[in-house]
Amino acid sequence: MSRRLPPLNALRAFEATARNGSLTRAAQELSVTQGAVSRHVTQLESWLGVRLCLRLRRGIETTPQGAAYAATLRSAFDQIEAQTQRLRARSIDNTLRIKLPPTFAIRWFVPRLARFHALNRHIDVQITTSHQQVEFDRDDVDLCIHSGAAPIPGALCRKLFGEILMPVCSPGLFKSAPPPQEPADLARFVLLCSMHRGEDWPDWLGTAQVKTIDGNSGLKFENSALAYQAAIDELGIVMAQRAFVEDDLRTGRLVAPLPLRVQTKNAYYLAYPRSRQDSPLIKAFEQWIVQETAQMEETAQMEEVAP
Repeated sequence: MSRRLPPLNALRAFEATARNGSLTRAAQELSVTQGAVSRHVTQLESWLGVRLCLRLRRGIETTPQGAAYAATLRSAFDQIEAQTQRLRARSIDNTLRIKLPPTFAIRWFVPRLARFHALNRHIDVQITTSHQQVEFDRDDVDLCIHSGAAPIPGALCRKLFGEILMPVCSPGLFKSAPPPQEPADLARFVLLCSMHRGEDWPDWLGTAQVKTIDGNSGLKFENSALAYQAAIDELGIVMAQRAFVEDDLRTGRLVAPLPLRVQTKNAYYLAYPRSRQDSPLIKAFEQWIVQETAQMEETAQMEEVAP
């Protein structure tokens, strides 16, 4: 369905006139004659069938309908101008603006960022973190990593890896108590988790068929990165995502006392606007992160089958 809009020049002329309160000043701003501005405003009024402004001896005065219409136009033009400036700035710079979930950024992305920078020294990376889903038409970002059960509507999305839950803790936690031999033994320990992931413990315990432990009990933190640090500091056992603790497991800073792994319905996706799919910066990042995640999955599979 095609849009039925008034002539753009008429909209610009009226918005400038209403904002300046003068046909003369609007003409100066638009670099046209006062007569041209007056004709455009008259044309717009005729097109709408509404009186937008009153011509006075010392200027113009908008009618109530005209003032409301001018405010709407001003907001729309402001948004167009701001987005245009952002696009023009991006076309001449080499900055890649990325929005990430906090724990993904801290536990997975930042430790690997040096490898991306080594391959793409001409690209400057700007990172912001948030649990809120990105809005590409409002947020000043080029791409994001999205966590959830489905991709972001209207964006190009590529699945990177799924979520696999597993309980982990510091080996020092077992200096004064024996490690759990089965899931029910977790009742002897403090459970740690993120406030944003309140279903992780209940889901894992449900799969383990443990009904004697309240999965909502224990210590809760603002994000998973804090919960992982609490586990390292021997406060208890955290329900972790495998991808975010693999390095700690390899170094022995964390251990997995129980073998059960639970795969959730959620996954991590790379997402960016369709309008940016030909960006060389985004293409370079997508190629790199897909290789990184593929290598991570391959290494994890090899470690699972190793004796």
